[in-house]
Amino acid sequence: MEAYVRTHSGNEALLSMQEKRESNARSYSRRLPLAIERAEGIYVTDMDSKKYIDCLAGAGTLALGHNHAVIREAIEEVLQSYVPLHTLDLTTPVKEAFIDELYAALPQSFAEKAKIHFCGPTGADAVEAALKLVKTATGNRTILSFQGGYHGSTHGTLSISGTTGPKKNIHALVPDTHFLPYPYEYRCPFGVGKEGHHISTAYIENLLDDPESGIVKPAGIIVEAVQGEGGSIPAPIEWLKELRRITKERDIPLIFDEVQTGIGRTGKMFAFELAGIEPDVLVLSKAIGGSLPLSVVVYDRRLDQWEPGTHIGTFRGNQMAMAAGKATLSFVKENQLPEHANEMGTYLSEQLKSIQKEVTTIGDVRGRGLMIGVEIINPSKQPNKIGSYPANPELAKDIQNECFKRGLILEVGGRFGSVIRLLPPLIISKEQIDEVLQRFHEAITSAETISGLR
Repeated sequence: MEAYVRTHSGNEALLSMQEKRESNARSYSRRLPLAIERAEGIYVTDMDSKKYIDCLAGAGTLALGHNHAVIREAIEEVLQSYVPLHTLDLTTPVKEAFIDELYAALPQSFAEKAKIHFCGPTGADAVEAALKLVKTATGNRTILSFQGGYHGSTHGTLSISGTTGPKKNIHALVPDTHFLPYPYEYRCPFGVGKEGHHISTAYIENLLDDPESGIVKPAGIIVEAVQGEGGSIPAPIEWLKELRRITKERDIPLIFDEVQTGIGRTGKMFAFELAGIEPDVLVLSKAIGGSLPLSVVVYDRRLDQWEPGTHIGTFRGNQMAMAAGKATLSFVKENQLPEHANEMGTYLSEQLKSIQKEVTTIGDVRGRGLMIGVEIINPSKQPNKIGSYPANPELAKDIQNECFKRGLILEVGGRFGSVIRLLPPLIISKEQIDEVLQRFHEAITSAETISGLR
C-alpha cells in the first residue's frame, strides 16, 4: 500500500480515479470529497494530510471509532490462530463465543427464548430475513411499516422503506406493504405536534381492528425506535409501549430494526430497552461486527418455523467480524458506553439547542444518545399551523460543506435532505464534543451569512 500511496499522492489523484471508475450510484463521496489515508479513534486523515473529526463513523458502524486496540487485537488473534476465515454457517469457537457475548448483552428474558440467524453481511439482508421469518411463521403476507422509515436498498427492503426517491424508477416492488404514520413532532403528520403520537396509536389500533380497513392481518410490523435516515427522529417512549401492547394483543410479530440504533448508540445497549419492552424479532448489523461486515436476526423461538435453506448467503461466516463484534460488545458493556453515550448525547443536544438560540435556521434538535439530528429550516418563509418552518435542504448542504472545510465530517438526511445528522463514535469525549460544537457553530454561522439569512 505504501508504494501505491507514493505513486498516487494527494486527494485529487484518487478522487479522479474514483470519478472515472466507480459507479454513478456512489453517494457519500460526492458530498465528502476526500481520500482517506489513515484513521484512528474519532479522526481520519486524508491523502493531503488534513485531519478531520469523523461524526459519520461509517453511518454508525464504528461504535469504538477507527482501529480501536481491542478490535485490532481480536482480528490479529483470529489470523494467528489459523481458524477458517470463511465458514458458511458451520460453527467455530469464535462464532459460539460471539453468540454468548451477544446473548449476555440482551435482556435475560429475551435471551432465554431467543434463536439467532446469521445473514449476509449487510443490515438489508437481515431485514429481508426478518420479513421471510414472520411471513413463514404466521402464514400472512402483509407487512406494515412506517412513513420515514429506512430498512435498506434491496428490492424487498426498499419496498418497506418510506423514502420515495429511490423508488421512482424501480417497478414491481414487493406488494402488500402499507405505511403507518410515525410520531414526528416537528412535522407531525396529524398537524398537532407533541401529542400526535396518541393519534398515531389510535389510528394503528383502529386500522388493525376495522374489518373495512382494506388491510388483512399483517405478518409483522417493522419499526425503528429512532428513525435514522428519516432524520434522527426518536419515537416517544409511550408510543413504543403502546405499539408493543397493540401488536402483542393481536399476536402480530413486532420487528425492531436496530441496525443503526443497536450496541449502545441511543443510551441503552438496544433502543427497545428505552421503553422497557421486548421485540419478537431484532435486526442487528453495523456496530455488531466491530467495523467489519456482519448482520444477524435474533428472534423469539416460537417463530422458528422456516425450513433449512430458507434464508442463505455465502458470507454468513465472517470469523474476523464475529471476533471483532465480540470484542466490541464486551468493551461497550465493561466500559459502560451506553451510559456514556447518554451523558455525551445529552450534553451535545443541550449545546446544540444553545446554538439554536443564536442562529436563525435550526428548527429542531432531537435524538437519543449519540444519534442526533439538527433540522435546518428557512425562517424567511411561512411556518405551518404548529409553527414548523419549511425545510431548507440547500442550506443544510452548505452547512455540511462549511463543516467539511473546517475538518468536521457529518451527514445530511431526513425529509428533503434538510437534517444534519451526528453519529460520532461512542468513545467521544466531552472535550472532543466541544471541538465538534465549535466547528459546527462556525460553519452554520458562515453558511447563514453567505445565504443572507443572518
